[in-house]
Amino acid sequence: MEIPSQRDRSIFENLFVLEAANNHFGDMDKGIKLIHDHGQVARVNNIRAAIKLQFRKMDTFVHDGYKGNQEIKYIQKTEDKALTKAQYQILVDKIKSMSCIPLSTPFDEESVDLCVEFDMPIIKIASSDVNDWPLIEKIASTRRAVIASSGGASEKDLDDLVSFFKKRDIPLCINHCVSLYPSEDYQLQLDQIDYIKDRYPSNVIGFSTHEMTDWSNSMLISYAKGARSWERHIDIEYKDYPVQKYCSLPQNCDEWYQAFHKAKEMCGGNNNSRREISKEETEYLDALVRGVYVKKDLNAGLEINSSNFDEYFYLAVPLKKGQLSCREIFNGEKIIKDIKADQPLKIEDVDGIYASDENLRKRILLRGM
Repeated sequence: MEIPSQRDRSIFENLFVLEAANNHFGDMDKGIKLIHDHGQVARVNNIRAAIKLQFRKMDTFVHDGYKGNQEIKYIQKTEDKALTKAQYQILVDKIKSMSCIPLSTPFDEESVDLCVEFDMPIIKIASSDVNDWPLIEKIASTRRAVIASSGGASEKDLDDLVSFFKKRDIPLCINHCVSLYPSEDYQLQLDQIDYIKDRYPSNVIGFSTHEMTDWSNSMLISYAKGARSWERHIDIEYKDYPVQKYCSLPQNCDEWYQAFHKAKEMCGGNNNSRREISKEETEYLDALVRGVYVKKDLNAGLEINSSNFDEYFYLAVPLKKGQLSCREIFNGEKIIKDIKADQPLKIEDVDGIYASDENLRKRILLRGM
Protein backbone atom coordinates (compact mmCIF):
# COMPACT_ATOMS: atom_id res chain seq x y z
CA MET A 1 0.00 0.00 0.00
CA GLU A 2 1.05 3.62 -0.50
CA ILE A 3 2.32 5.06 2.79
CA PRO A 4 0.48 8.28 3.74
CA SER A 5 2.07 11.41 5.19
CA GLN A 6 0.77 13.92 7.72
CA ARG A 7 -0.62 15.94 4.83
CA ASP A 8 -2.99 13.13 3.87
CA ARG A 9 -5.83 14.17 6.18
CA SER A 10 -8.43 13.03 3.66
CA ILE A 11 -8.02 9.40 4.74
CA PHE A 12 -10.06 10.30 7.87
CA GLU A 13 -12.54 12.74 6.36
CA ASN A 14 -16.17 11.63 6.78
CA LEU A 15 -15.04 8.15 7.81
CA PHE A 16 -17.31 5.99 9.97
CA VAL A 17 -15.53 3.35 12.04
CA LEU A 18 -17.82 0.50 13.07
CA GLU A 19 -16.39 -1.69 15.79
CA ALA A 20 -17.61 -5.27 15.88
CA ALA A 21 -18.58 -5.32 19.54
CA ASN A 22 -17.11 -8.04 21.74
CA ASN A 23 -15.57 -9.60 18.61
CA HIS A 24 -19.13 -10.85 17.91
CA PHE A 25 -18.65 -13.31 20.80
CA GLY A 26 -16.22 -15.28 18.66
CA ASP A 27 -19.09 -16.67 16.56
CA MET A 28 -17.95 -16.59 12.93
CA ASP A 29 -21.45 -16.91 11.47
CA LYS A 30 -22.56 -13.95 13.55
CA GLY A 31 -19.45 -12.00 12.56
CA ILE A 32 -20.07 -12.55 8.85
CA LYS A 33 -23.74 -11.57 9.13
CA LEU A 34 -22.84 -8.48 11.20
CA ILE A 35 -20.41 -7.33 8.50
CA HIS A 36 -22.94 -8.06 5.76
CA ASP A 37 -25.88 -6.28 7.40
CA HIS A 38 -23.94 -3.18 8.44
CA GLY A 39 -22.10 -3.06 5.13
CA GLN A 40 -25.41 -2.98 3.28
CA VAL A 41 -26.76 -0.13 5.42
CA ALA A 42 -23.55 1.87 4.87
CA ARG A 43 -23.75 1.29 1.12
CA VAL A 44 -27.40 2.34 0.87
CA ASN A 45 -26.55 5.56 2.73
CA ASN A 46 -23.45 6.24 0.58
CA ILE A 47 -21.25 6.11 3.67
CA ARG A 48 -17.50 5.54 3.71
CA ALA A 49 -17.34 2.89 6.41
CA ALA A 50 -14.57 0.92 8.07
CA ILE A 51 -15.38 -2.19 10.08
CA LYS A 52 -12.98 -2.67 12.96
CA LEU A 53 -11.86 -5.88 14.62
CA GLN A 54 -9.83 -6.35 17.79
CA PHE A 55 -6.50 -8.18 17.58
CA ARG A 56 -4.76 -9.83 20.53
CA LYS A 57 -2.00 -12.43 20.43
CA MET A 58 -3.54 -14.60 23.11
CA ASP A 59 -0.45 -16.81 23.54
CA THR A 60 1.37 -13.87 25.11
CA PHE A 61 -1.30 -11.25 25.87
CA VAL A 62 -2.41 -12.93 29.11
CA HIS A 63 0.17 -13.96 31.72
CA ASP A 64 0.53 -17.74 31.94
CA GLY A 65 -0.45 -17.65 35.59
CA TYR A 66 -3.82 -16.07 34.77
CA LYS A 67 -4.85 -17.97 31.66
CA GLY A 68 -8.27 -19.49 32.12
CA ASN A 69 -9.00 -17.23 35.07
CA GLN A 70 -12.78 -16.91 35.41
CA GLU A 71 -12.69 -14.23 38.09
CA ILE A 72 -11.07 -11.45 36.08
CA LYS A 73 -13.76 -10.34 33.65
CA TYR A 74 -11.44 -8.82 31.03
CA ILE A 75 -9.33 -11.98 30.79
CA GLN A 76 -12.35 -14.27 30.60
CA LYS A 77 -13.99 -12.10 27.94
CA THR A 78 -10.94 -11.89 25.70
CA GLU A 79 -10.18 -15.60 25.96
CA ASP A 80 -13.75 -16.63 25.25
CA LYS A 81 -13.92 -14.50 22.10
CA ALA A 82 -10.44 -15.17 20.70
CA LEU A 83 -10.14 -15.90 16.98
CA THR A 84 -7.46 -17.53 14.87
CA LYS A 85 -5.54 -15.81 12.10
CA ALA A 86 -7.46 -17.86 9.52
CA GLN A 87 -10.75 -16.70 11.01
CA TYR A 88 -9.63 -13.08 10.93
CA GLN A 89 -8.71 -13.53 7.26
CA ILE A 90 -12.27 -14.66 6.50
CA LEU A 91 -13.67 -11.58 8.24
CA VAL A 92 -11.24 -9.20 6.52
CA ASP A 93 -12.18 -10.66 3.13
CA LYS A 94 -15.88 -10.23 3.97
CA ILE A 95 -15.31 -6.60 4.99
CA LYS A 96 -13.60 -5.90 1.66
CA SER A 97 -16.37 -7.67 -0.27
CA MET A 98 -18.86 -5.23 1.27
CA SER A 99 -16.76 -2.28 -0.01
CA CYS A 100 -15.79 -1.37 3.54
CA ILE A 101 -12.31 -0.71 4.91
CA PRO A 102 -10.83 -3.33 7.26
CA LEU A 103 -9.39 -1.82 10.44
CA SER A 104 -8.18 -3.16 13.75
CA THR A 105 -7.32 -2.13 17.26
CA PRO A 106 -4.19 -4.14 18.11
CA PHE A 107 -3.55 -4.55 21.83
CA ASP A 108 0.00 -5.89 21.57
CA GLU A 109 3.02 -5.62 19.27
CA GLU A 110 2.51 -8.96 17.50
CA SER A 111 -1.02 -7.94 16.62
CA VAL A 112 0.38 -4.83 14.90
CA ASP A 113 2.23 -7.18 12.55
CA LEU A 114 -1.11 -8.81 11.75
CA CYS A 115 -2.51 -5.39 10.76
CA VAL A 116 0.34 -5.04 8.28
CA GLU A 117 -0.11 -8.57 6.97
CA PHE A 118 -3.78 -7.82 6.29
CA ASP A 119 -2.70 -4.50 4.67
CA MET A 120 -4.93 -2.34 6.84
CA PRO A 121 -4.58 1.35 5.86
CA ILE A 122 -5.42 2.67 9.35
CA ILE A 123 -4.59 1.38 12.81
CA LYS A 124 -6.61 2.33 15.89
CA ILE A 125 -5.14 3.09 19.31
CA ALA A 126 -7.61 2.41 22.11
CA SER A 127 -8.16 4.93 24.91
CA SER A 128 -6.42 2.56 27.32
CA ASP A 129 -3.25 2.59 25.19
CA VAL A 130 -2.63 6.29 24.45
CA ASN A 131 0.45 6.16 26.68
CA ASP A 132 1.51 2.57 25.97
CA TRP A 133 4.71 3.69 24.27
CA PRO A 134 6.12 0.27 23.29
CA LEU A 135 2.84 -0.37 21.42
CA ILE A 136 2.74 3.14 19.96
CA GLU A 137 6.35 2.84 18.73
CA LYS A 138 5.46 -0.43 17.02
CA ILE A 139 2.38 1.10 15.38
CA ALA A 140 4.41 4.08 14.15
CA SER A 141 6.98 1.74 12.60
CA THR A 142 4.29 0.57 10.14
CA ARG A 143 3.84 4.13 8.78
CA ARG A 144 0.09 3.51 8.67
CA ALA A 145 -2.39 6.30 9.42
CA VAL A 146 -3.57 6.24 13.04
CA ILE A 147 -6.80 7.00 14.90
CA ALA A 148 -6.47 7.47 18.66
CA SER A 149 -9.33 7.73 21.13
CA SER A 150 -8.68 10.30 23.84
CA GLY A 151 -10.76 8.58 26.57
CA GLY A 152 -9.20 9.29 29.96
CA ALA A 153 -5.99 10.72 28.48
CA SER A 154 -4.44 13.76 30.15
CA GLU A 155 -3.55 16.89 28.22
CA LYS A 156 0.12 15.89 28.37
CA ASP A 157 -0.70 12.42 27.01
CA LEU A 158 -2.43 13.99 24.02
CA ASP A 159 0.32 16.60 23.49
CA ASP A 160 2.94 13.86 23.50
CA LEU A 161 0.95 11.67 21.13
CA VAL A 162 0.31 14.48 18.64
CA SER A 163 3.95 15.60 18.76
CA PHE A 164 5.17 12.02 18.29
CA PHE A 165 3.19 11.40 15.10
CA LYS A 166 3.77 14.90 13.74
CA LYS A 167 7.55 14.45 13.94
CA ARG A 168 7.22 11.20 12.01
CA ASP A 169 4.90 12.73 9.42
CA ILE A 170 2.22 10.11 10.11
CA PRO A 171 -1.43 11.23 9.84
CA LEU A 172 -3.25 11.13 13.17
CA CYS A 173 -6.96 11.53 13.88
CA ILE A 174 -7.88 12.27 17.49
CA ASN A 175 -11.27 11.04 18.65
CA HIS A 176 -13.02 12.77 21.49
CA CYS A 177 -14.19 9.89 23.63
CA VAL A 178 -15.78 9.39 27.03
CA SER A 179 -14.94 5.87 28.19
CA LEU A 180 -18.28 5.05 29.77
CA TYR A 181 -20.21 2.05 28.43
CA PRO A 182 -22.96 3.05 27.84
CA SER A 183 -22.94 6.87 27.97
CA GLU A 184 -25.93 8.99 28.90
CA ASP A 185 -26.54 12.23 26.99
CA TYR A 186 -25.33 14.38 29.88
CA GLN A 187 -22.01 12.50 29.89
CA LEU A 188 -21.02 13.15 26.26
CA GLN A 189 -18.93 16.31 26.90
CA LEU A 190 -19.24 17.42 23.25
CA ASP A 191 -17.59 20.78 23.99
CA GLN A 192 -14.35 18.80 24.17
CA ILE A 193 -14.44 18.68 20.37
CA ASP A 194 -13.91 22.47 20.41
CA TYR A 195 -11.02 22.11 22.85
CA ILE A 196 -9.27 19.34 20.90
CA LYS A 197 -9.85 21.08 17.55
CA ASP A 198 -8.41 24.36 18.86
CA ARG A 199 -5.42 22.70 20.53
CA TYR A 200 -4.52 20.47 17.56
CA PRO A 201 -5.62 22.42 14.45
CA SER A 202 -3.49 20.31 12.10
CA ASN A 203 -5.27 17.07 13.02
CA VAL A 204 -8.64 15.70 11.99
CA ILE A 205 -10.88 15.43 15.03
CA GLY A 206 -13.36 12.59 15.46
CA PHE A 207 -15.99 11.48 17.94
CA SER A 208 -16.07 7.98 19.38
CA THR A 209 -19.31 7.46 21.24
CA HIS A 210 -21.08 4.83 23.32
CA GLU A 211 -24.54 6.38 23.54
CA MET A 212 -27.53 4.27 24.38
CA THR A 213 -30.62 6.26 23.37
CA ASP A 214 -29.90 8.67 20.51
CA TRP A 215 -28.37 8.46 17.03
CA SER A 216 -29.18 11.92 15.67
CA ASN A 217 -28.61 14.83 18.04
CA SER A 218 -24.97 14.15 18.86
CA MET A 219 -24.23 13.71 15.16
CA LEU A 220 -25.74 17.10 14.35
CA ILE A 221 -23.82 18.75 17.19
CA SER A 222 -20.50 16.98 16.63
CA TYR A 223 -20.50 17.70 12.90
CA ALA A 224 -21.28 21.37 13.51
CA LYS A 225 -18.41 21.52 16.02
CA GLY A 226 -16.00 20.15 13.43
CA ALA A 227 -15.80 16.40 14.00
CA ARG A 228 -15.10 14.65 10.71
CA SER A 229 -14.76 11.02 11.76
CA TRP A 230 -17.06 8.95 13.94
CA GLU A 231 -16.94 5.62 15.73
CA ARG A 232 -19.55 3.40 17.36
CA HIS A 233 -19.77 -0.20 18.48
CA ILE A 234 -22.08 -2.19 16.23
CA ASP A 235 -24.05 -5.38 16.72
CA ILE A 236 -26.98 -7.36 15.32
CA GLU A 237 -29.77 -9.32 16.92
CA TYR A 238 -28.58 -12.88 16.52
CA LYS A 239 -29.66 -16.07 18.32
CA ASP A 240 -29.53 -15.61 22.07
CA TYR A 241 -26.51 -13.29 22.16
CA PRO A 242 -27.22 -10.17 24.24
CA VAL A 243 -26.98 -6.76 22.57
CA GLN A 244 -25.17 -4.31 24.82
CA LYS A 245 -26.85 -0.94 25.40
CA TYR A 246 -23.88 0.96 23.91
CA CYS A 247 -24.10 -0.93 20.60
CA SER A 248 -25.84 0.23 17.44
CA LEU A 249 -28.00 -2.10 15.37
CA PRO A 250 -28.24 -1.64 11.57
CA GLN A 251 -31.43 0.42 11.91
CA ASN A 252 -29.72 2.66 14.47
CA CYS A 253 -26.81 3.23 12.09
CA ASP A 254 -29.26 4.05 9.31
CA GLU A 255 -30.65 6.86 11.50
CA TRP A 256 -27.09 7.92 12.38
CA TYR A 257 -26.05 8.16 8.72
CA GLN A 258 -29.16 10.12 7.79
CA ALA A 259 -28.37 12.58 10.59
CA PHE A 260 -24.86 12.92 9.14
CA HIS A 261 -26.20 13.80 5.71
CA LYS A 262 -28.62 16.29 7.28
CA ALA A 263 -25.79 17.88 9.30
CA LYS A 264 -23.63 18.12 6.19
CA GLU A 265 -26.49 19.66 4.24
CA MET A 266 -27.28 22.21 6.94
CA CYS A 267 -23.67 23.17 7.68
CA GLY A 268 -22.66 23.37 4.04
CA GLY A 269 -19.52 21.28 4.45
CA ASN A 270 -17.02 24.15 4.14
CA ASN A 271 -15.40 25.93 7.07
CA ASN A 272 -12.13 27.19 5.55
CA SER A 273 -13.36 29.61 2.89
CA ARG A 274 -16.35 31.81 2.15
CA ARG A 275 -19.32 29.80 0.95
CA GLU A 276 -20.73 29.98 -2.54
CA ILE A 277 -23.89 32.08 -2.61
CA SER A 278 -26.66 30.17 -4.34
CA LYS A 279 -28.71 31.56 -7.19
CA GLU A 280 -31.86 31.17 -5.09
CA GLU A 281 -30.40 33.19 -2.22
CA THR A 282 -29.15 35.91 -4.55
CA GLU A 283 -32.56 36.21 -6.20
CA TYR A 284 -34.26 36.41 -2.81
CA LEU A 285 -31.95 39.17 -1.56
CA ASP A 286 -32.18 41.10 -4.82
CA ALA A 287 -35.93 41.39 -4.21
CA LEU A 288 -35.16 43.32 -0.99
CA VAL A 289 -32.66 45.74 -2.54
CA ARG A 290 -33.74 49.37 -3.12
CA GLY A 291 -33.65 50.65 -6.69
CA VAL A 292 -32.76 54.15 -7.88
CA TYR A 293 -35.76 56.28 -8.94
CA VAL A 294 -35.80 59.76 -10.48
CA LYS A 295 -37.19 62.63 -8.31
CA LYS A 296 -37.81 65.10 -11.13
CA ASP A 297 -37.64 65.25 -14.90
CA LEU A 298 -34.00 64.98 -15.99
CA ASN A 299 -32.32 65.97 -19.23
CA ALA A 300 -29.56 64.08 -21.00
CA GLY A 301 -26.07 65.28 -20.06
CA LEU A 302 -26.57 65.53 -16.28
CA GLU A 303 -23.51 64.21 -14.41
CA ILE A 304 -24.30 62.07 -11.33
CA ASN A 305 -22.11 62.29 -8.23
CA SER A 306 -22.43 61.99 -4.46
CA SER A 307 -23.08 65.69 -3.95
CA ASN A 308 -26.16 65.86 -6.21
CA PHE A 309 -27.55 62.34 -5.88
CA ASP A 310 -30.12 63.23 -3.19
CA GLU A 311 -31.30 66.21 -5.21
CA TYR A 312 -32.21 64.19 -8.30
CA PHE A 313 -32.81 60.61 -7.10
CA TYR A 314 -34.38 58.54 -4.32
CA LEU A 315 -34.18 54.87 -3.30
CA ALA A 316 -37.18 52.54 -2.97
CA VAL A 317 -38.35 49.01 -3.56
CA PRO A 318 -39.04 47.16 -5.76
CA LEU A 319 -35.88 46.76 -7.78
CA LYS A 320 -36.70 46.11 -11.44
CA LYS A 321 -34.66 44.25 -14.04
CA GLY A 322 -32.00 46.50 -15.52
CA GLN A 323 -32.50 49.13 -12.79
CA LEU A 324 -29.50 50.58 -10.96
CA SER A 325 -29.60 50.14 -7.19
CA CYS A 326 -28.24 51.32 -3.86
CA ARG A 327 -25.34 48.92 -4.40
CA GLU A 328 -23.91 50.94 -7.28
CA ILE A 329 -21.61 53.90 -6.67
CA PHE A 330 -22.15 56.94 -8.87
CA ASN A 331 -19.21 59.24 -9.48
CA GLY A 332 -19.09 60.91 -12.86
CA GLU A 333 -21.59 58.84 -14.84
CA LYS A 334 -23.80 60.90 -17.17
CA ILE A 335 -27.48 60.62 -18.09
CA ILE A 336 -27.53 59.86 -21.82
CA LYS A 337 -31.26 60.42 -22.45
CA ASP A 338 -34.16 62.33 -20.95
CA ILE A 339 -35.99 60.60 -18.04
CA LYS A 340 -39.36 61.44 -16.49
CA ALA A 341 -39.94 61.81 -12.73
CA ASP A 342 -40.61 58.63 -10.70
CA GLN A 343 -39.18 56.44 -13.42
CA PRO A 344 -36.48 53.86 -12.52
CA LEU A 345 -32.93 54.77 -13.45
CA LYS A 346 -31.94 51.97 -15.81
CA ILE A 347 -28.62 50.80 -17.13
CA GLU A 348 -29.42 52.09 -20.62
CA ASP A 349 -29.98 55.57 -19.17
CA VAL A 350 -26.33 56.14 -18.17
CA ASP A 351 -22.83 55.78 -19.55
CA GLY A 352 -19.84 54.40 -17.62
CA ILE A 353 -18.74 51.03 -16.28
CA TYR A 354 -22.21 49.68 -15.49
CA ALA A 355 -23.25 49.96 -19.11
CA SER A 356 -19.94 49.11 -20.78
CA ASP A 357 -18.69 46.15 -18.72
CA GLU A 358 -20.27 42.99 -20.13
CA ASN A 359 -20.44 41.06 -16.83
CA LEU A 360 -21.74 43.99 -14.76
CA ARG A 361 -24.33 44.81 -17.39
CA LYS A 362 -25.54 41.19 -17.55
CA ARG A 363 -25.90 40.89 -13.77
CA ILE A 364 -27.89 44.12 -13.54
CA LEU A 365 -30.14 43.14 -16.44
CA LEU A 366 -30.94 39.77 -14.84
CA ARG A 367 -31.57 40.80 -11.24
CA GLY A 368 -34.77 42.25 -9.81
CA MET A 369 -38.37 41.81 -10.88
